[in-house]
Parts: sequence; structure tokens; C-alpha cells
Amino acid sequence: MTEDSRSFLNRRSMLTLGAGAAAALVASGGVAQAAQAGQSGAPGDAELARSLPGGFRSEYAQVNGVRLHYVAGGRGEPLILLPGWPETWWQYRRIMPSLAKRYRVIAVDLRGMGGSGKPQGGYDKKTMARDIFELVRSLGYRQAHIAGHDIGAMVAFSFAANHPDATKTVTLMDVSHPDESLYQIPMLAPPGQPVNVWWFAFNQVATLPEQLLAGRSRFLVDWMLDHLTADPASIGSRDRAIYAAAYDRPDAIRAGNGWYQAFGKDIEDQKAYGKITAPMLGLGSEFNYDYLAAVLPSKAVDVRVRKIAGSGHFVAEEQPKAVIDELQAFLG
Repeated sequence: MTEDSRSFLNRRSMLTLGAGAAAALVASGGVAQAAQAGQSGAPGDAELARSLPGGFRSEYAQVNGVRLHYVAGGRGEPLILLPGWPETWWQYRRIMPSLAKRYRVIAVDLRGMGGSGKPQGGYDKKTMARDIFELVRSLGYRQAHIAGHDIGAMVAFSFAANHPDATKTVTLMDVSHPDESLYQIPMLAPPGQPVNVWWFAFNQVATLPEQLLAGRSRFLVDWMLDHLTADPASIGSRDRAIYAAAYDRPDAIRAGNGWYQAFGKDIEDQKAYGKITAPMLGLGSEFNYDYLAAVLPSKAVDVRVRKIAGSGHFVAEEQPKAVIDELQAFLG
């Protein structure tokens, strides 16, 4: 393997999953249940939804054998927003009100996330995409715009691959779908790679993460947001408390880890996918843009990739106006 191909592979493995580790190159050093919200001091989903302009409400739907929580508001064509680890639907709070002026915005807690159910299985992205497909159908829509970040981007990709007739457009924020390059992630970060993506392996471990993190998830949330943002202050203490409350219980930790433990199946599933036929938009941070621009054209027939300048991994929170502008220009 040449030095150039090894460098590309390192970027590939970092950028395809989890919390998008390559955003760390710029680093400087909702709540599941009302009872849990009360214990943590973080507000509950219903309160958070009402706090957003646009008439947003917290709702639930039973689909594909799991109870999904979602927050919906606005009018127009449906736009489904899928979040990533270690966050919840709340990560889209800064873009939802503006988008709701043109679209019916529906931000969903994925299977295992926040207020959604946390079954023992079904965390492969094909099954999770089926959850979203059935939710779209249950809400009375034939097609929807699908946008996802991090784990949510993987589910959005799988949605477009497995339910093309239901996909009007698909947007991937900073991450694509798992493929075999994930097996090449080094245990030790090589010289010049500023972060060891330790959580990829940590989230593969059974039982131990729940034992270590239950009641202590704020430490994890703070580390991720401090190291994978261009400006850690862009995501404040209240928001971090909301995310920590959503991952503080053993079942929530186990479920979030399930998204990572299913990567092997995701890789096999991806091998059978043809090119995505729906229009695709990739939104990359300054350090992920080159990767997305190199990889996504091979994944779909109609692709555009845009850079979100001044942002680390969490683009919708760090640079919300840029994300809103790009989405509106793309969606029409």
C-alpha cells in the first residue's frame, strides 16, 4: 500500500462512522423519560419541542416493532432529520425553525436513542432504515426528504438504498455508510493522526461501557464535544446536559453501542447496494469535505458535495446558517 493510499484509508475509516473523528483536526483542547429528565435536571422532550418556534410537538409512533419518538413542526413536504451519537433529535434545534417555514420538519430519535425504544436488537442500519420508512408511511407520506448526521447519515443512506421510491432526496452530514475500510482502522493512531478513535472499539465491547458510563455520561459527552468541534463553546452546558441525560442509563448506553456493534452486518449489506438514484447532498466539515467529495460520487448517480467552513463534526450545531442555506438550495 502506498503512502497516499494509506493516508486516504485513514481518512476513510475515520470519516465513515461514529462521531467523525477527522473533525478533531480542528479541536482545541432528548431525554428518554420524564422521570429521567427530572433526575438529571435536563428538560424533557415535550418541553424542548415547545421551546422551538414553528409549533413543534413531541410525538410517538409504533413502527417495525419499536416505539419511535419524534418532534414535528412546520408545513410542506416532509423533511426527516436523523441524529447521531452521542446526541438526540435536539442536535437539530438550530435549523428546525427556519426549515419549518418551508417543510414539515420531523426530527426522529433513532431506535435506541433518547425517547425511542431500546430493544435488544435491530441496530443494523437496514433495519433502522425500515423503522424510518414505516414512520414515513404511518404519517401518510409517499415520499420524504431524508437527512442524517453521523449514525443518522448511515441510516439515511440505507433508507435511500432500500426504499428508493420513498426517497425524494438524501443528505449525508459528515459521514457515509460503513464499508470494509473500517476493518483497517489502526489500534494505535499513526504519527500525524491527532486522535485515536478509541470509541469505535469501546462501543464494540459488551457490558463494560454500561458499567463505566451509567450516571457518568456527561464525561463522555464533554470529551466528544470538546475534541470534535472547531469551537467547543458552540455547544453549551445546557445542551450537553440534555445529551448526557439521554445516555446516562445502562439500557441507553447498550442501545447506542448496538449501532456500532452492527457495523459488520452493515458492511455486508452495503455490498449489495447499487448506486443511490435519489439526488444526494454531502455536507462536510473542513476536514471531511475532501473525503466526501472523493467517495460520494461513486455511491450515487446525482451527487453534490458542499463544504461547511469553520465547522468541526457537528455541522448543524456549529454552523447552522450554512447548513440551512445548503439544505434549502438543494431541496428547493
